Amino acid sequence: MTISHDDSRLSWHGHVSLEQTKLYTRPWRIPFAQKVLFAAPLQVAAATQAGVRLCFQSNTRNLSGKILPLEKARNLDLYIDGNLFATVNVTEESTFTFADLPAGEKQLELWLPQRSDFALEFLEIDDNSTLKPLEDNRPKWVTYGSSITHCGEAASPSFTWPGVVARERNLNLTCLGYGGQCHLDIQIGRMMRDLPADYLSICAGINIYSGSLNARTFGPNLIGFVQLLREKHPETPLALISPIYSFDRETTQNVVGWTLQDYRNAVAEAAQTLQDYGDKNIIYINGLDLFNADLGHLMPDNLHPNAEGYKMLGENFLKAAAPLLFG
Repeated sequence: MTISHDDSRLSWHGHVSLEQTKLYTRPWRIPFAQKVLFAAPLQVAAATQAGVRLCFQSNTRNLSGKILPLEKARNLDLYIDGNLFATVNVTEESTFTFADLPAGEKQLELWLPQRSDFALEFLEIDDNSTLKPLEDNRPKWVTYGSSITHCGEAASPSFTWPGVVARERNLNLTCLGYGGQCHLDIQIGRMMRDLPADYLSICAGINIYSGSLNARTFGPNLIGFVQLLREKHPETPLALISPIYSFDRETTQNVVGWTLQDYRNAVAEAAQTLQDYGDKNIIYINGLDLFNADLGHLMPDNLHPNAEGYKMLGENFLKAAAPLLFG
């Protein structure tokens, strides 16, 4: 039985908007109708589906689908009733298949590739199978960051570090990790302000080490970004996360004369300033508590953790940060 990409019984979660045409549905992590208002490189990153899930309920024993062509094969994770059933590859023909699903009615949650564009043309389930929407009523966590939140090197979509945390803590994740594009853009702040959220987190500094913000602008911009979120989330727990370990960047000055440690200190100072100002729901998380020099062997390019590194980062977040942010 063929299910059209725009069938109302399909539930999309973890996205910001949907682009729908006669041929396909594509989730976006910025408002698609407003995408021209965002920086062009940010648009590219936002068209990938880190943290986005396609969900429904069905008694089908088989599931397959067709998407628009990908540049290269990518992995999909299928969870059934909250448990990982299988990881499969979207082939260069842009098709995927999950076979021999358990019998009976079940909740199906398909985690989409975190590093490529997923535009669904159709799904196939067994003839005469049931099909119902699946709402996600778990607490909503919106997390913003760089490629280290985007997690392109993770083994599969649900094993990004935000995915590891969200699954363990039973959270409805919206991942705003944009590879190379975490520069505290005002448009992202406005968007985050308007998203529903029970928990918020921001990991800032590693992209800004490129020199986009300096000693004069970084701290005030981070504070202003938080104040923008507070317009609609005045008491939502909000974690400010400083950069994880990054080899020579720790002590090498960038083009504006700052080291990564300077940016890390500035995140801590911004959090303290906001707390002193009266914001009792700001939490500071030191990135070195999540991934430090001892884990450098899990960072083969001296910048991004590998698949095992992202799992470790998620596990360390669960130990060091989750009790503070989620309670």
